[in-house]
Amino acid sequence: MSAAPEYELDEKYNYPVPPPEGWTADDLDRLPNLPRRTELIDGSLVFMSPQTRFHMRTMRLLENSLLEQAPDDLDVFREFSIRLDSRNRPEPDVLVVPLGADTGPKQTSLRPEDVILAVEVVSEESADRDREVKPRKYAAAGVVHFWRVESGGDGLPIVYVYELDPALKAYMPMGIHHNKLKLDVPFPLEIDLTAINQRRR
Repeated sequence: MSAAPEYELDEKYNYPVPPPEGWTADDLDRLPNLPRRTELIDGSLVFMSPQTRFHMRTMRLLENSLLEQAPDDLDVFREFSIRLDSRNRPEPDVLVVPLGADTGPKQTSLRPEDVILAVEVVSEESADRDREVKPRKYAAAGVVHFWRVESGGDGLPIVYVYELDPALKAYMPMGIHHNKLKLDVPFPLEIDLTAINQRRR
């Protein structure tokens, strides 16, 4: 005997039915009524679960810190998709891009060559994608810098820093950072990771 579902969808709700070859990156801009945060991985739509408090506060800390410290010719985007190819359009939590990557208010995605840094804050429901699938795809597309952020046992973020080996098209680990993130690339920066719960600096 199966348990009753915890929720029910309206009988008029229609799941998007993929074409035989799967969805394309362009379809994300055309499909109606998709959840606000929808990714495309290998031609399949991925609907993301609601964020945890840790996830939201970590993104806020990283976004604000990067904005404060980035050179004037760089910008920081949050939850914005990268069109890696026709079948993959993931949405990193935080990105660093050149100012020229902003093509106007109707822009819906970035080219991988315009992404300097992609950051994924690992969620329980997307752990395999955040730890394995997305980094592999970002590296293959040439995104030079990647950070994976995990929650430590004390509730503070731990930042795993990677840099692209262009010959192998794979990421090389460059360090694991607790409490403080201090780097020289992609630009000099220092982030107090213990400040995750501060509302203002």
